[in-house]
Amino acid sequence: MIDLNLLRDEPELVRESQRLRGEDPELVDRIIDADARRRSSLAAFEGARAEQKSMGKQVATASADERPALLAKTKELAERVKAFQADATQAGNEFDELLRQIQNVVEGAPPGGEDDYIVVREVGQARDFTAEGFQPADHLAIGEGLRAIDTARGAKVSGSRFYYLTGIGARLELALLNAAVDCALRAGFTPVITPTLVKPEVMAGTGFLGRHSDEIYHLGTDDLYLVGTSEVALAGYHSDEIIDLSDGPLRYAGWSACYRREAGSHGKDVRGIIRVHQFHKVEMFSYTTVEDAAAEHQRLLALEEEMLALVDLPYRVIDTAAGDLGSSAARKFDCEAWLPSQQRYLELTSTSNCTTYQARRLSVRERTESGATRAVATLNGTLATTRWIVAILENHQQADGSVTVPEGLRPYLGGLEVLIPKA
Repeated sequence: MIDLNLLRDEPELVRESQRLRGEDPELVDRIIDADARRRSSLAAFEGARAEQKSMGKQVATASADERPALLAKTKELAERVKAFQADATQAGNEFDELLRQIQNVVEGAPPGGEDDYIVVREVGQARDFTAEGFQPADHLAIGEGLRAIDTARGAKVSGSRFYYLTGIGARLELALLNAAVDCALRAGFTPVITPTLVKPEVMAGTGFLGRHSDEIYHLGTDDLYLVGTSEVALAGYHSDEIIDLSDGPLRYAGWSACYRREAGSHGKDVRGIIRVHQFHKVEMFSYTTVEDAAAEHQRLLALEEEMLALVDLPYRVIDTAAGDLGSSAARKFDCEAWLPSQQRYLELTSTSNCTTYQARRLSVRERTESGATRAVATLNGTLATTRWIVAILENHQQADGSVTVPEGLRPYLGGLEVLIPKA
């Protein structure tokens, strides 16, 4: 959640953030009103409670003649205290519910919606397949030729948007993820194999149970959620803790299976493994100070670009518009690789600065030099995921259906240089 002091002291800043996101700015005023009612109800309860304690002392020292009247007054006061407490509890619950609806305050993101991003830079040159004398195949055709991807049997066993990675397909995914872990290790991240089932309070704390909660698989019998990213488990790792950032950020690289329902995506990217229900990913996650968050964000973006260079993909970096940010992100950069078969860019990675939004909800704090505690900042960024196979196969394909292995991945594939189609 956002800083309550910011909402009280600079409400117009929060209203403007709501406008940039395309959200209701009047929610800010409703929260301010609810906050006033909450504090007023709490003050009334505390005043009545203090009076009740004082009355109790009077009863203890009263004479036999005075005691009946005092006891009657005490009983009446007890009823008032009970009513004031109920009002304060209700007002507090209403306030908390409204406050959780406010999304993180935007920091520097361009205004607008999904199509209003700003291209920060383009890196690499897309191949001219026409000049090479052939039309590029899509990743599924290439993958089936290599016997690397099997969506037919995935659908037979689990339904649509499931798949098998077989043979070199499985090896290629492992190569990608291991390269990502090595990249993270070089940058000082601690590798973590994370749980893929989390409690409701952890899922809610990261901001994933808002308007897009229909994207998440919920196991009702156990009241647990399947994560769509190890960001969730890593954000909960230090929940309800005071962490030490005196030696710099705490950096983790989570490797996990990820699950997404892909609700509302019917008919979109149904072919192949672009938009699927289950995949693997290596996700960076940083806890840092508020002052260092912007610099850490650039650090995560640089590592993502290092991985894209490793697999030799043409890509662009975009500054995501405010209306396309997740609820917890104050700013987000996406890296999108060129997809030859569709002549468009495909998102491969993103990195978000969530400032103190998640840490406030999960109670992750640091102790300052004065001895006080304050919320830390959290950031996340993807280093590699199953979807990268799509871009690698398409951008490195040859006319005969073979695929040249990017030099950066060859050490992770036993020195293999070319993937050869199976007869």
